[in-house]
Amino acid sequence: MQNILVVEDDHDLNQAICYSLKKSGYGVYGVAFMEKAKRIFVENRIDMVLLDVNLPDGEGFSFCRWVKEQKEIPVIYLTARDMEEDALAGYESGAEDYVTKPFSMKILLRKIDVILKRTASVNGTIFTDEHLYIDLDNAKMTVKGRECPITPTECRLLRLLLMNRGQLLTYDLLLERLWDCGGQFVDRHALAVNVNRLRGKMEDEHHRYISNVYGMGYQWIG
Repeated sequence: MQNILVVEDDHDLNQAICYSLKKSGYGVYGVAFMEKAKRIFVENRIDMVLLDVNLPDGEGFSFCRWVKEQKEIPVIYLTARDMEEDALAGYESGAEDYVTKPFSMKILLRKIDVILKRTASVNGTIFTDEHLYIDLDNAKMTVKGRECPITPTECRLLRLLLMNRGQLLTYDLLLERLWDCGGQFVDRHALAVNVNRLRGKMEDEHHRYISNVYGMGYQWIG
């Protein structure tokens, strides 16, 4: 399930958007303030942001730039500000679309579907550089051109890290996602063992891919 963060201070509109998104099969977080939106963004996997420009604690433009610094996901503005310079500022902040109110919910849902499908195909499930190649769909990894076997747990770990690259994943979040997945129990010690084993397979003195943020969790830095 893909998760969408709705940042809109109009309570009724926020509720209506969240209802339509849930009905369409998305996971939804609805908030009115940027500060709360940041906490939700950091603590959860977010695949898209729907964002108003005028918010109680600032302009959405700054929040969009903050999002893009954390993770490359699509942002769509939903706003009453229909001046050309506002739309240009929205696109310059990194947004994929700028939708002015009032808007058609059906058309908005279609835009969301198209953008998420496109970004999924771009981000994909393959990572490659001159040293490492990972194909998550086929559970395949090669290091310096040589195939390197990975276990199902290692593959699930790689998927979580790669699909959230650059974002800190806490120990608790990783354990929750790996808990009893595929019938296999994973505790914090097992998590550390699997991460260290992965690093041993992938990394050398010139190539680092997984960072351990001591006492907090792991993140993909490759």
